[in-house]
Order: sequence, then C-alpha cells, then structure tokens
Amino acid sequence: MIASPPPLSLYVHVPWCVRKCPYCDFNSHGVRGEPPFAAYVDALLADLDQDLPMVWGRTVQTVFFGGGTPSLMPPELVDRFLQGASARLRFAPGCEVTLEANPGTAEHGRFDGYLAAGVNRLSFGIQSFDDGCLQRLGRIHDSREAEAAVRLAREAGFDNFNLDLMYALPGQDLAMAERDLERAITLEPAHISHYQLTLEPNTLFAARPPAGIPDEDLAWDIQERCQALLADAGYTQYEVSAYARPGRQCAHNLNYWRHGDYLGIGAGAHGKITFGHNGSVLRRWKHKQPTRYMEAAGTPGGLGGDEWVEPAQRAFEFMLNALRLVEGFALASFEHRTGLSRDHIRPQLAAARARGWLELEDGHVRPTELGRRFTNDVISLFLAAPGDGEPEVSA
Repeated sequence: MIASPPPLSLYVHVPWCVRKCPYCDFNSHGVRGEPPFAAYVDALLADLDQDLPMVWGRTVQTVFFGGGTPSLMPPELVDRFLQGASARLRFAPGCEVTLEANPGTAEHGRFDGYLAAGVNRLSFGIQSFDDGCLQRLGRIHDSREAEAAVRLAREAGFDNFNLDLMYALPGQDLAMAERDLERAITLEPAHISHYQLTLEPNTLFAARPPAGIPDEDLAWDIQERCQALLADAGYTQYEVSAYARPGRQCAHNLNYWRHGDYLGIGAGAHGKITFGHNGSVLRRWKHKQPTRYMEAAGTPGGLGGDEWVEPAQRAFEFMLNALRLVEGFALASFEHRTGLSRDHIRPQLAAARARGWLELEDGHVRPTELGRRFTNDVISLFLAAPGDGEPEVSA
C-alpha cells in the first residue's frame, strides 16, 4: 500500500559539450559554436508543461542540471528556466539545485550568475589532477584549470560543491591515484565522487580500449587506499562511490537511491513517477537527438517512450538503487516505495544473509563490508521474483 507518493526531484538534461569524451556513454553531443540555448530553454519549459499533470500538487525537493556540460549554458538562461519551472511547480524551501560544470568551460563571472539564478550546488567533472591522465581521457582541461575553476566558484560564494574523480585510469598507479585524491582534498570540497573507470558499451574506449588500464587487483588496492584517505580527511562514505562532509550528501542522488520519483526533461532525459495506492510506476524518456527533441518538445512526438514497471520488476529496481547505500534500507521503506510486501523478497534476503552479504536488524537491511565489495552480485539475487505468479502486494 502506498500511503503517499515518494519525494519528487527534477532532472534537466543539457546535451551539448565541447567534445565528447571517449569513455562517456551519456547522451552528449560535441558542438562547434554556440548551441541554441534560448530555443532549448523554450523546449524544456514546453516539455515540463506536458509532464505537469503527472505531478500536480507535489513539491520538488531537488533540481539537477546534468549533461553534457550544463555550464556551457549562460547563467541568464539557467535563471529563465528556473523562474519558469518554479512558476509551474512548488519548490521546497532550501531546494537543492545542482549544476554540473566542466573546468574547461569555467569563466569568471559565470559562477556569480549561477548563484544569483538559484543554483546552490556545483559538481565539477575533474576526473584527475594528472595532466597525462587527463589527456588520455580526452578531457579539455588541465590540472591548473581545474584548481582555478574551484577557486572561482568559492570566490563567487559557493561553499557546496562536488568533485568527480575517477581511478584505475590508463597509466595510473597507486601513488598517482593517491596524489589525485590528496589534491582534491586540499581544495576542501563538501563532497567527493570517487569511482572506477569502466569501459561502457557504445563508447570509443569500449571499441578501442586504451593501454595501461590497471588490473582488478591494482584497482582494488587503489579503492581501499583512497577510502582510507577520505575517511582520515573527514569524508564519510554513504554510497558505493560517494563521500561527503557531515550534512553534505547529495540530496538529489539520495532520492534516486532511495527509490524516489523524478521528472526527467530535456533531450534523452528519463523520469520515474509513482501513481496510486498500489505503487504503479511509469518510466518516461524523451527523444535523444537535440534537434528533433526541440522540434517536438511538449507534444507526444517529443516522447521517446513510456513504460509501466511491472510489479515483478519493482523489487529489483528498488534494490538496484537502495543496495548501493551504506545505510541500506528499512523493510517498511521497501513496502512503502514499491507497494509490495516484504514477504516478496524474503527468500532473496535469506540467501544474501547466508552468504554474509546483508545483515538484518530491527527491520533494517544493510550491506556488510563483504556485500559492498560484491554489490552487483547482491543485487542480481533480486532479478528473479520468488515463484512464477504475481508477487504478493501488501494490504
């Protein structure tokens, strides 16, 4: 039984970047010249208008501009979008508004404009402070520009920002990964995302893997050493690859991981909305190609598709997110967010506990240290529902 819908977030996709990175599998498109941002904001608001009936009366808790490179968009157009969105939707007091920024596109004065527009959190795609690694990753910035961008943001008044760092990079050893993290910590970010380079399908790196990628043993050594460095510096791990100062966890991503709802607008954006007392879930996505998206935004032609999530899939989708969290989840939260009885997952929980992957205490499920090491294996247990029929729905 769903007594009330889960928290709601708003995701805004900005699909353009200066140059697409060879490891990137996001919907991003390299451009020459200035993208048509004014027309794109018009399309975003039309897109939002089309989705509004699904969320009437609900409050937006967080907003996230992802990409692509949202920091290519002029601050006055970010402001126009946020003004238009807040006129259509109720924003929570203190709503977290994050904008992803590429250090190679940081300009003096832009951060002041973003802050004035209502952005109160930045996420910098640093990836590495080693210039050789950055070149091998195809990044357009160097370490000097990365540090300068963070200083500019701080001078503009931002005190809540994330630094994205990757490890197990081509040509990287343990000492290099440690230096990357030490330089990041010196900049005193509120949040650090530290994640392993993976060769995603349909990327240049997948087609032509770069030489010198660390093997699994070295990657694990890097992860363990960097986790210790982060802990010593006062950053608490709260998700597989997310570390934060006290009270500075990313509220937007926490809503994803806790199986909250989100509107997804923009080219290629995905959304998830919960309806009704039984937790019916609709997933909706938009056309990926920016030109086609702008031509059809706000009409049925702008939709890439809609899909109702079958009850048998809900447990897996919940676990796909919740088991990434160090805190795990309450069984009551599972029932509230999925509309399923906890009995639906009892066999899988028992199997995971028998293997030492999960612990259950007072109705709360948490991954063990071993379970966090084998997150994908733990999640895979929930791919199959017990039995062949419809799962039991709580009354």
